[in-house]
Amino acid sequence: MSTYRKDPDAIANLTPEQYRVTQESATERAGTGEYLDNKEPGIYVDIVSGEPLFASSDKYESGCGWPSFTKPIEPAHINELRDSSYGMIRTEVRSVHGDSHLGHVFPDGPPDRGGLRYCINSASLRFIPRDRMEAEGYGAYLDQVEDVR
Repeated sequence: MSTYRKDPDAIANLTPEQYRVTQESATERAGTGEYLDNKEPGIYVDIVSGEPLFASSDKYESGCGWPSFTKPIEPAHINELRDSSYGMIRTEVRSVHGDSHLGHVFPDGPPDRGGLRYCINSASLRFIPRDRMEAEGYGAYLDQVEDVR
């Protein structure tokens, strides 16, 4: 099993947008994220720590303007925190090891898939295609990635 951590080198290489989202808890503009329309099979990992977060098989089109997932690939890598910013009560989603702001989780996801919508900023993620997962050390998650498209 890999060791994941908040990597100073990864932080130094973030784009201004990635830094703003992951380190300053910002939100990318709706409809602009790199992975919003990605339909390739693979997994999404924290751009700062590399910890696996979401699988393509749990991604769905929610219409909210950000990539949406029904559940994390590894629940132990997700922290859910109360967020009362902007006069709203929401549940913020952060990576455990990288402490990156990822987005928010809402209870309006597909009922037949658990009812949750993890609304995640593309800027906080790195996508690893299924055919690269083994080489990049994520082979243990291949059984959670299906080509359902």
